[in-house]
This record gives sequence, C-alpha cells and structure tokens, in this order.
Amino acid sequence: MNPSRNPLSRTDILLLIAFCGFLCFYGLGAFGLLGADEPRYAQVAREMLERSDWVTPTLQGKAWLEKPVLYYWQAMASFRWMGVGDQAARLPAAFDAALLVAAIYFFLRRFRPGSEFDGALITASCAGVIGFAHAAATDMPLAATFAIALLAWYAWYENRRRINLAVFYMFLALGTLAKGPVAPVLAAVIVFLFVALKRDWSALPRTLWIPGVLLYLAVMLPWYIAVQLRNPDFFRVFILEHNLARFSQDVYHHRQPFWFYLPVFLLAMMPWTMVLLVVLVKRARLIWSEKMEAFSSPEDSWQLFLLLWMLVPILFFSASQSKLPGYILPAVPAGALLVADYLSARRSEKRKLSLGFAAAHGLLCGLLIFAALSAGSIALNHRLQWGQEAHYALAIGALAALCIAAALLSSTGLRLLSRITAFAVVLSVAAVIRRAAPVIDATQSSRPIAESIQGFSHEPVPIALYQLNRVQRYGLEFYLNRAAQPYESGTIPAAAHVLVAAQGTQSQVALLVPGRRVSYLASIPAQKLDLYWVGKEKD
Repeated sequence: MNPSRNPLSRTDILLLIAFCGFLCFYGLGAFGLLGADEPRYAQVAREMLERSDWVTPTLQGKAWLEKPVLYYWQAMASFRWMGVGDQAARLPAAFDAALLVAAIYFFLRRFRPGSEFDGALITASCAGVIGFAHAAATDMPLAATFAIALLAWYAWYENRRRINLAVFYMFLALGTLAKGPVAPVLAAVIVFLFVALKRDWSALPRTLWIPGVLLYLAVMLPWYIAVQLRNPDFFRVFILEHNLARFSQDVYHHRQPFWFYLPVFLLAMMPWTMVLLVVLVKRARLIWSEKMEAFSSPEDSWQLFLLLWMLVPILFFSASQSKLPGYILPAVPAGALLVADYLSARRSEKRKLSLGFAAAHGLLCGLLIFAALSAGSIALNHRLQWGQEAHYALAIGALAALCIAAALLSSTGLRLLSRITAFAVVLSVAAVIRRAAPVIDATQSSRPIAESIQGFSHEPVPIALYQLNRVQRYGLEFYLNRAAQPYESGTIPAAAHVLVAAQGTQSQVALLVPGRRVSYLASIPAQKLDLYWVGKEKD
C-alpha cells in the first residue's frame, strides 16, 4: 500500500462516517411508524423480547409466520439496548445500510482502488437506501446481506481466495434469514448468467464449495428447523403462501403493471438517475457494437456483473403478481456501483464534465431540494400548492441547481461530483425531517392517537375501534402494546373502554352499544378521528 494514501484514506473515512451517519441515522424517530408493516414488525419483535423467545414470531400472542427472523432479532437487540420505540425499531435498517456502505467502500478499496469513496457515498445518497434505512422493515436487511454476498462472490471470482467464498455463503444465509429463499434464488441466477456470458463454466463447480454450502446451512437452517417444529403451519404459511403464492398470484392485492419497477427503480436511484441512464446507454451501445468482446477485460467483467445484479431483481420482481416498492431495493447498490465505476473511468481519462451533463445533474439536484422543501405541503394537502412557500422553495432549488452546475463545470468538477451531490442530498433529508416529518406524523402515524389516549388514562384500558383502517389499528396496537377490538368484528368489549372512531359516527356508535353511556373525549382532526369513552355493559 502506498503510504501517501493513508492521510487521504482517513479523511475519506471521516467524511463517509459524517455523511452516512447523517443520511442513515438522522431522524429515525422524527415521525411515528407508518403503514401496516412497520408497527407489525416492531410489535412482533417486542413480543418475542418480552417472552425471551428467539424462534417463533408472534403478533398479539398468535404465531406470525409471514417473514423470517433476522429483522426481529436485530430489533430485539435494539429494544433491549434503547428501549421500545420508533427510533429503536428503525435502528436495524439504519445499521444494515451503514454496513452496506462500509462493505462497498472496503471492497472497492481492495479491488477497484480510486472509486471507493464515490461508490460508498453514491450508495449512501441514493433515495432508496435513505428511505429504507428509515423503515422498520425487512427490505434493508435483505438488500444489505444480499449485496455483501455478491461482493464477496465477485471478490472470490477475481482472486479465488476461499475466505471470500465463505463470506458469500454466510451472508447469503443471513439474506435467507432476512426474507427467505429469494436471496439464494436471485444470487444463483446472477452468478449463472454471469458465468454463462463469460463462458467460464469452470467457475460454477468451484462456487459450489462444500464447506461453503455447509456454512450456509449451519447459519440458516437451525432457525427454519426450530420454527417448523414449533409451528407445523410454517411451511404452508411462509413458503407456499408468502413466497410461491405471492409471486404467482395477487393474493394480497398488490397488483401493479409489469413496468411498475422501472419508474420505482429510477426514483430509488435519485439523484443519480441521470448518470445511471448515461451509463446504461453507453454500455448498450458498446454491447451492440462489440458483442461479447465488450466483456473481455476485468473492468468490463465487473460492469457485466453489475448489470446482471441490477437487472435480474428488476425483471424477477416485475414478473411477480404481487409488487411492492421495497422489493426492488437489492438492485439499487448495483446501480450505484455502475455510476461509481463510470465516474472513475472518466477521471482516469482526465475528461471534464460536459455542459449538458452538468446542467442536467444540477437540475436534478435542484428538483430534489425543491421537492424536499415542499414535502410538508405535499404531505398535508396530497398535492403541491403554489403559494409563497412553494415559490421560495422553487427559488432555492433553482439557485442550488445553478451553483451545482457551475461547480461541476470547474476543473475539479468530476472529482467533486459525489461530494457536491451528497451535500445536496443532506440538505434535502434535513428539509424533509424538519419540515415534513411533523406533518407525516400528525396525518399518517398512529403515534398522536396513542398519545391522546394516554393523556386521558395511563392505565392499560381496553381499546376498541370503529371504521378505522388496518394501518391505524396496527399502529395503535404497537404504541399501546395491547390488542384493539374492532366493533365491526361483532364482539364489543363488555368493560368500559376507549373507542377510536371515524368522525361523524357518534350516532352509529350509540346504536351499536344501546344503554351504555358514550362520552366524547377528544378529536384527532388531522386523521378525522374522534375518541369516546364507552361505559361498561350493565348487568
């Protein structure tokens, strides 16, 4: 190693720690858990921790076998360390995102020196990585473990050191614990296609290294065996329903058009979307003109591997009948690495950025800042309202676009591209957390509802619901740590209880509980809800 690189490397690491620490960890608890999945997963982890049970996931005391256990284990450790809460529930994803960035940095430092800082920073600043680093869900654990596994396999492909193959199998096992068989299936397809296109068939039997396979089984199999023995329905629920049926049928009403993941992926790559499109166009032209000779050099082999890594998950999940945005996250690191490899090649050629490139990228960063400054208004009104605030946001975004474009046209523009872009992303994330998070919390999270209930009674009184959606129900059950009984189920609590109901339904509630006193407590205007106290059933 060149000693002159050490001070620069330490500076790079400090900058990465600062950038990634902010982008991955800032604002984890700025708004309450959202959607149906976040509160459910967090509640499952809490119940497992309370029972000291590391095998069977449960929700409100009943086995919850839809997902494997890795996120729950991470959240249990986080809850034990920090206490149960929003920030602790999201900490595993933030940690996994930081681990992903670190793995990319050290892989590139070893195998593609000169691109390590850009590769790590570009990955950390992708919208998809930032968004799912702030989500209490299984998507980031899968994306991180899957990416590290593929990086380890390619490291083995280049140097044939079996320690890399062991890392490949270990992280593939963790990916299987994160979200199931999708991890080894996607990895197998990517590796097979890469070997086939390279016509290096000898790599396949070498990849199937028996000690590595045994390591994979030793890490992955114990939990799968234990949960199946304790829960005989596990294979049917998890494998047949939540893997095979979810892929082949629209079982859970997540149907989207085939092309759904194209715009989702391009948005997940923001603000690097334009650069990635440039890379893909150039690579497509090269492949068209040179056919397989386009992959003859080690650098081209690396680009082929990244293209397959990016395209296989997109095509695989596009074929699925059930589509959710998070499914595409494993493809994002490959897109980021393609961008980093392109920028590294441009720097080695000592080429400047063109006016069109600088203007387009500056415009994209300016739009990102504008969108971030307008996020609060959009979250509140479900659309952009043009007014003084929007005009200020537009002016700031336009000024940022001009400044970024001008900086990129300087003699050091190419070297500073990742830093300038990451700074724009930092400003955008800060704006979203500071301005939009309170609105998101008030309108989309059950946390303010739970806080209002706890303001009337700190005792664990029964909770009932009327005309609430499942997102609000799961959120309340997490924040109050007890089951909520929907009136629509036909079983109304006999004891006195708090009722959370849609606004304007008091007369309907009175008909459902005849002879019982219904007292108004408070309103949650942002979510169009009312709170009532329903007296106990008379003997």
